[in-house]
Amino acid sequence: MTTSERAPDWSGEQWQARARSWVDEQLSLAGRRVTGPVEPRVRPWSLVWPVPTDGGPVWFKANNPGTVHEAVLIAALARLTPERVLTPIAVDPERGWSLLPDGGDSLRTLLGRDPDLTHWERALPGYAALQLAAAPQADELVALGVPDHRPEVLANLFADLLDDHESLRIGAEGGLSVDAYERLRAELPSYVQRCRRLAEIGIPATVQHDDLHDGNVFAGPDGYRYFDWGDASVAHPFGTLLVTLRSVRYANELPADDAVLARLRDAYLEAWTDRYDRRTLVEAADLAINLGPVSRSLSWRRALDTTDPARAEYAEAVPGWLEELLESEPA
Repeated sequence: MTTSERAPDWSGEQWQARARSWVDEQLSLAGRRVTGPVEPRVRPWSLVWPVPTDGGPVWFKANNPGTVHEAVLIAALARLTPERVLTPIAVDPERGWSLLPDGGDSLRTLLGRDPDLTHWERALPGYAALQLAAAPQADELVALGVPDHRPEVLANLFADLLDDHESLRIGAEGGLSVDAYERLRAELPSYVQRCRRLAEIGIPATVQHDDLHDGNVFAGPDGYRYFDWGDASVAHPFGTLLVTLRSVRYANELPADDAVLARLRDAYLEAWTDRYDRRTLVEAADLAINLGPVSRSLSWRRALDTTDPARAEYAEAVPGWLEELLESEPA
């Protein structure tokens, strides 16, 4: 049975009644009650309900089977590094349900008021600390269902992805051209070698958010907290930099070689300087960024493994990310 065949019908009355009953029960246990209607926000990969309560808003999230690991990961991170994430009111790992308190303003909102990138310089070390705290539990996280994208397996995942012609939409509009597909196949031996080199450097794998932009960071009086873990995997930690630095670059219209981006990279890498020299860390970061499009393509494929017709709006992301391997120079 495929994940799409097991996907819940979020629009169905029975499903909504069960979910609402669970939310009510969990809030009651927390000494709170719902005070108004909920307005669902639906994407192919998740449903979110902002829930008004007498103790302030809370957020219910239901994941599809491709991102169901988010619930168990939220619970694990709250246990391992509670100061870096929101502590859930409740989670149901089997159903992929989570109920979270409101996190306040996002880093994006803060940057909208004060577009000073030193906010990112302060946010990235905390995220690195979260990764270091989770690293000893990498095997446990994989056993709990968090996808395994470690360098030791990433090349095989790439090879498997190349065999998924349907997801890559080879020769179709919005998909890979036949020429691009053949070039990616030719790229596989080099990709294997780069994965091997990244693994040899020896930086331990850990949770890797894989979509860490300013909309997925809370910036409140208690510090920075990181959320929305549906794309996450257990992987080389530095793969995070692919999306993070790109989001900063595009938001601020910076050239790829801007010194600001190097400064943010180094602020993030600082957490590992007690164990590795700066040159080794930069090499590992370059490799992880260069290899990262495969991880992004895989996460999109999982998210879109659903019968929801709305998936068509996002289907180009799977081949689109993979094609980026052809647009960057190997590290």
